[in-house]
Amino acid sequence: MTVYPHNRLLRALPEHDYSRIALSLTPIPFPFKQAFHKQGEPIERFVFPSSGVASLVNVMADGRMVEVATIGNEGALGTSVFLGGDIALADSFVQVPGDPAAAALSMSSAAFKSELQRHGTFFDVLGRYSQALQALVMQSTACNVLHSVEERCARWLLMTHDRVTGNDIYLTHEFLGMMLGARRPTVSVVLGTLAKAGLIQNATKKIVVLDRRRLEDASCECYEMVRSTFDRLLPQDRPESSQHRSRVVR
Repeated sequence: MTVYPHNRLLRALPEHDYSRIALSLTPIPFPFKQAFHKQGEPIERFVFPSSGVASLVNVMADGRMVEVATIGNEGALGTSVFLGGDIALADSFVQVPGDPAAAALSMSSAAFKSELQRHGTFFDVLGRYSQALQALVMQSTACNVLHSVEERCARWLLMTHDRVTGNDIYLTHEFLGMMLGARRPTVSVVLGTLAKAGLIQNATKKIVVLDRRRLEDASCECYEMVRSTFDRLLPQDRPESSQHRSRVVR
């Protein structure tokens, strides 16, 4: 029986398709701050995370960064290649490290384009994922304008919790503030409030999710809206992976 990685896109492929594509996949580490693509530079590889979270960020002329999306084991990095582009539209790097036992998988742009030209299941799965990712970006844009830092923080923690093994999220307040577009003191106050309510444990460089249901209640509707979009567009995980499957993105 074919052994699939813990990436939702690859797990959606029939065995004969995945067995062929697997020959072009190379395991790579997914450590904190690992950069994969640089805004404005050619995309040389397509990356399928198995655990952990990567950020897509736009960099302003003064060096400030704005997160436009997060990607974990539900997706892949480098989707602009699918849309016909060879240049990265944003920086991409790891913000929450993956499980060392579940390496990410890298595929060269040449191999990726060759597989797309078959217009088979791989093409269809990437097309649906591109729609879901676009929905995520659009919803996040609205969320950043309309919802409070508290709601957005809860949403971000839920999205990250979906993509890691266990309940520990290794992240600093400073980095979370950058992703939320909020100052570090503000983030510290918000996390302190969630911790006092018993939703999380706020440790040094680590956040532990204690009560997911109440964290969902603290989030805005954006989490559930994007989650339902991914569930509608992408197949559910294979039954044999229930102990590893994502709690579903996003």
